[in-house]
Amino acid sequence: MDEQPVSGRRVAFFGGSFDPPHLGHLAVARAARAALGLDTVLFAPVGAQPLKPKGSTASFGDRLAMTELAIAADAGFRVSLADAPKPTGEPNYTLETLLELQKELPAGSALFCLMGADSFAGLKRWHRGAEIPFAAQLVVASRPGERLDDLRSDLPKGLAIEAAAWAEVSASGVELRSYLLHNPHGQTTPFYVLAGLEVEISASEIREQAGEILGTRGAGRELLPEAVSEYIRAHGLYR
Repeated sequence: MDEQPVSGRRVAFFGGSFDPPHLGHLAVARAARAALGLDTVLFAPVGAQPLKPKGSTASFGDRLAMTELAIAADAGFRVSLADAPKPTGEPNYTLETLLELQKELPAGSALFCLMGADSFAGLKRWHRGAEIPFAAQLVVASRPGERLDDLRSDLPKGLAIEAAAWAEVSASGVELRSYLLHNPHGQTTPFYVLAGLEVEISASEIREQAGEILGTRGAGRELLPEAVSEYIRAHGLYR
């Protein structure tokens, strides 16, 4: 796969294992695109996650292929190799990936980092996690009923959060809440929450249902794009 130049000036990086990519991933990306007027969402399967030393269940090649299939029908969704495995075998660090993406974007572009609630809950354990919101504006798909105190407790050490002056509902019905993050150096950056999305789907649960997904009528198929289900079945993944 040849990497194509990033198009548009409002770009979101959406990293993860995508093991496999499922309908929850697509719902989060569509909600973010609608709420923030994104031109491009970059789906970036990760090579080696520092906090998952055992790695992913499927190979990078399979996860890349499934992600391409999952997003094929969505204009503005692109697969990115920004987090592809490194020749040295070193882990992929989100901060480094975002800083490299910033260099590739046209002047005046806005880079966002899109993640689910589970990823945000672990941000304090990420490599230089407190710097990530200042490399790209964070957009978090929150759990239903999540409050400001919940967000505050998940922030990396040194970061403070305050509610901004507005929240709005997009034409698609997605509520976008705006906050401000502060660091000890006096810097401030916007922070966005896609509130109350009912799209929490566990990839581990999907893998455990591999027998159903591989079947002709399994319930697991309802959690995955049809093309991804067919790929899993054809390649015998997650048996």
